[in-house]
Amino acid sequence: MELNAYLRRITLQRDEVPTFDDYPFHLPAVSSLGQLEFHPKVTYIVGENGMGKSTLLEGIAVALGFNPEGGTMNFSFATAETHSELHRYLRTVRGPMRPRDGFFFRAESYYNLATEIDKLDQENHAWVSPPRIVDSYGGKSLHTMSHGESFFAAFMNRFSGRGLYILDEPEAALSPYRQMAMLARIHELVGRHSQFIISTHSPILMAYPDSLMYQLTPDGIEKTTLEETDHYIIMKEFVNHREGMLRELLRDEN
Repeated sequence: MELNAYLRRITLQRDEVPTFDDYPFHLPAVSSLGQLEFHPKVTYIVGENGMGKSTLLEGIAVALGFNPEGGTMNFSFATAETHSELHRYLRTVRGPMRPRDGFFFRAESYYNLATEIDKLDQENHAWVSPPRIVDSYGGKSLHTMSHGESFFAAFMNRFSGRGLYILDEPEAALSPYRQMAMLARIHELVGRHSQFIISTHSPILMAYPDSLMYQLTPDGIEKTTLEETDHYIIMKEFVNHREGMLRELLRDEN
């Protein structure tokens, strides 16, 4: 299975970690980490808030050479040096084929990426003829779109295939309809020999069938399935038994 993967696995070099008492190494997802295998098509990393999903994805992305705040490997801006030291202790094992494209998407710092794109295009305007950087994102400044539209513009226009795409909570500004459209886009890009590593809370985005799913828990990292995740179970229960759940949630304790 892994032979076609651009990224086969990561290994935490535990002997080199100075201490497991401090951030980010005290997080269960990191303190229990040995080796993590990746599916050649789609790998999901899910779990509750605070379990370390974004920290783990950031460490993987930076270890591969991506900018901590997102974008392609060509971006080197830094709005704030807030990323952890995890990447220094991760060893990446890559496949025989190299991706021609790649992108690290971070919902929380996407505004900073959009600002950097505008800045670079303005600085290069007098020296470089089109295409501008923004042309590969649909041709309009990402700041002129809604949050969800700007996210979707990157997914639809910037991702070109034969790529390694690391996405941290890409559903943050997407409607359910757009999430389904993104799932279709993922399938299209997988058909163009792309690999995805996705952290998400969305049961819709988690639904890609040919995939591997890891759940981060207080006890570490474990393999799971969509139907076993709290995200799916709670959403299904709420949709199917909304009135009962609302009565319980909104119960007057007095």
